[in-house]
Parts: sequence; structure tokens; C-alpha cells
Amino acid sequence: MLVSERIGQFFVESEAGRDRLEYTEYGSGDQWVVLVHGLLMPRRMQQPLARAMAARGLHVVTLDLLGHGRSDQPADPLVYSMTAFAEQVVALLDHLGAERAVLGGTSLGANVALEVAVIAPERVKGMVVEMPVLNNALVAGIVAFVPLMFAARYAPFTVNTVQRLARAVPRGIVPFWAGIGLDTVDHRADSLAAVLHGVIFGRIAPSSSQRRRIQAPALVVGHPVDPIHPFVDADMLAAELPDVRIERASSILEWRIRPERLTDAAVEFALECWAGPNREVRRRRR
Repeated sequence: MLVSERIGQFFVESEAGRDRLEYTEYGSGDQWVVLVHGLLMPRRMQQPLARAMAARGLHVVTLDLLGHGRSDQPADPLVYSMTAFAEQVVALLDHLGAERAVLGGTSLGANVALEVAVIAPERVKGMVVEMPVLNNALVAGIVAFVPLMFAARYAPFTVNTVQRLARAVPRGIVPFWAGIGLDTVDHRADSLAAVLHGVIFGRIAPSSSQRRRIQAPALVVGHPVDPIHPFVDADMLAAELPDVRIERASSILEWRIRPERLTDAAVEFALECWAGPNREVRRRRR
């Protein structure tokens, strides 16, 4: 089924100035879903899921957070934080005239969904949380991203060279996920260092006590054998949330190369969230 796709933009204000954010809409109607990408990745990574959801009648929006994709990429670390990202999602809902939405996110995007559920619970109809980054992921995350931040800050020619090489490859001649990889490394050194600085040294996620107060229904997807997104974090989050179901992916690649099972679960969950107060509540399963 073909669905309409439209690119839009809006602006957010901060103490540092006015920044432009870009998004893509899929489908139409009042059953809103907002999908958010992983750290440094573009919104296009959510395109397959967005198209599948829109084909089932949902109105889906994918957003490039500040510092990502085709949105502005300022070099000031003070503009990047989990709270600021969550405020950008709320600003998107305001711009679209959407009172509430099901929020979905991967990794960074999962944490942003949790943050929105804390700062603006009245705007969240439900959450699809894939690979949340919580307490057990911090050491692996630091090991993975701090060297990249130092390279971007103190050896910027390395990052800028990679960016130039990535931009030289036409996206139309490479497979979809290879193109997403090329888009992920398409960052200037100064903005890359700023994004990582803001994320690493800021609040990674709402506290456990705050997460326990989230009332929105949630679908949590965890991966085994993934040190940056350990399944124990997904399992811990599922134990904290009052209205939740949990899906265990076979690997970090399942939703990328064999997406049918998890996509069906996410679509059905979002439709149930919009079905009204009679939606069946399912407790977590192992």
C-alpha cells in the first residue's frame, strides 16, 4: 500500500539562538506516532517502520533531532541534552497540532521517549522503546563514544575526512542500511564533539523513581549480546513500568534485516494504544 510522504520543518528557540529541525510525515489522520532515531543516526533509519505503520492507517512522523540528519548541527554542547531533545519532540507535536502521540525510539530515541513521558505525560499515548540505555549500559557507552568525542575535539581532521568520504558516495547505489551508516558518519567534527559532550555528560535517562511513575502503556524491545544496550536494561525498565509488554529480539539485527515480527508487534501495539480506554492491558512476559 502506497502512503503519502511529506518533508517539513519547524524552528526551536534556545539561549543559543534559533535552530531548524526537519521531519518527514507518512500518511494522515489523528492517530499520531512520532519515531526518533538513535544517537548520531538520521531519521531515515525509521523509514521502514514508518511506512509499515502508515500503511495500517497511522499518521507517522520521523524527526531529526538537533545535531542529527538534516536538522541544524550547532557546535555548542550546551544545546544538547536529553531534556532538550524531549522538548524538541513536544515542540514538534505543537507544530503539527497533535495533542497526543505514540512515541517510538531506538537507543537515544528510546530514552527521549521516556523523557517526554516524564516532562509532558499528557502528550504521550504510548511508547515503543527499543534498546533503552540505562544504568547497565553506561560503562560500555563511555568506552564506545568518549574516544570518538576526543577525536572530534582534538583531531578534527579525522572526523572531517570521514565526512567528506561519506558524502562522496551516492546513496542511491548502496543498500539501505549502508546508506544509513554513511549518513551516521556525516557530521562535522565540531558538531559531533558537541553532541557527544552534551549526551555523555548530561542526564542519560529519567531516574528509576521517575520511570515508575510513567503511566503510558509501553512496548519494550530488548536485544541480547549488546553491551551498549544490554537486555538487562530493557528487562529492568519493563519491571518498572506499570503497563508494559516486552519483546526479546533475536539480535540487534533482527529489526533491521528480518523486521516482520517486531514491526507487526509495534504496529499492533500502536493501534491498540489508539483503540481507547478498552485497550487490553498486557503485563510483561519473559
